[in-house]
Amino acid sequence: MANGIKKSKKKIFIFGGLGLLLIVVVLLVIFQGNKEEIIPVVTEKVQKRTVTQTVTATGKINPEFQVKITPEVTGEIVFLPVKEGDKVKKGDVLIKIKADAYQAQKQRAEAALQSSRALLSQRKAELEKVSSDYKRVSGLHVKNLVSEAELEAAKSQYLSVQAMYEAAHASVLQSDAALREALEQLYKTTITSPMNGTISILNVELGERVLGSGFSQGTDLMTVSDLANMEAIVDVDENDVPLISVGDTSRIKVDAFGDRVFSGVVTQIGNSAKQTGFGTQEQVINFEVKIKLIDIDKNLRPGMSCNAKIETETKENVVTVPIQSVTARSDFKPIEEEEGEPVNGKKKEEEKVQEIVFVIDNSKAKSVKVETGISDDNYIEIKKGLEPDAEVVTGSYRAISRELKDGSIVIVENKGKKESEKK
Repeated sequence: MANGIKKSKKKIFIFGGLGLLLIVVVLLVIFQGNKEEIIPVVTEKVQKRTVTQTVTATGKINPEFQVKITPEVTGEIVFLPVKEGDKVKKGDVLIKIKADAYQAQKQRAEAALQSSRALLSQRKAELEKVSSDYKRVSGLHVKNLVSEAELEAAKSQYLSVQAMYEAAHASVLQSDAALREALEQLYKTTITSPMNGTISILNVELGERVLGSGFSQGTDLMTVSDLANMEAIVDVDENDVPLISVGDTSRIKVDAFGDRVFSGVVTQIGNSAKQTGFGTQEQVINFEVKIKLIDIDKNLRPGMSCNAKIETETKENVVTVPIQSVTARSDFKPIEEEEGEPVNGKKKEEEKVQEIVFVIDNSKAKSVKVETGISDDNYIEIKKGLEPDAEVVTGSYRAISRELKDGSIVIVENKGKKESEKK
């Protein structure tokens, strides 16, 4: 009997303990569920700064002035006094093409001109004679001393000789033009430099046969470049072109010169688009922008790759925050007709994206709508919504873009951020 009572008490204690444990677990779950999440963030004070908006682009270094030399006559190169890298002056001989055929052509033209002039002299003498005869017969006809038939014959002969004289004169003009053309072709066998500069490209060798550009493009002989005036020719995305103006300052880095920065000024903005990957997902539309280099290095070479940062606008002493502090959040608002009635009996919703930043107030996050302006690589201008010295959230990205809401409890971890940056 006593054993039964003991067993009964033991069961009561066991089940009572299990019930108490179950109650504790339930209470813990309830209290844990009601506990609000604390979000770690990094913050920074709103400050006034100078912000410079920039547009970046890549391209090549090229001479501002360069001339491609092509021959206008065909023949063999018999004289080539320059090599790539040589400096030349305007008028210096760059190349001579074998001129034998053009010399013979000139001599034929001279002979033809002499023959034409001799024939013209002969026709002139004949014209003077028949002109005199025609005048004499005309005088006799007035006195009725010659017949009408004799007068007509004299007149016909005069007109015929006059026509032959005019033809001979035209032949002289034609022969003279042919001689000038032959001389021009002969002169073109010697090519001189059109400007002071450097032979930046040389594509031919002595003894090589080249084609003239009379009826085709002609052989590309060489390029004369003014290396004292260089420019960067860069491709700018179509969305950035409206921001750029002639005269904008630019900072240019040339790959071959490491971190050295060259100064430049925008001199020309292309009007025609350059398309690549047309009709594909990789389609890109750029515009060519030319930037004149202000400081020139003698070691700059045409064709070097470069990166340009064009400064399009600068604002001084404006309210700024780090770029990552500004995020976009959607705000849904009903759209109704002008009379105030719902459209088709239902209210439609339009997603309206607002730019906001989160500020810290008593360890809680508060969203503030802002109006932004220009930005540089690190900071963005705040036109409306914030005042200097406000504490804005700058990280983490996940917290700013997803986790933070109005009233979220936060813990600021700026100290840990600074220590990690130092390391």
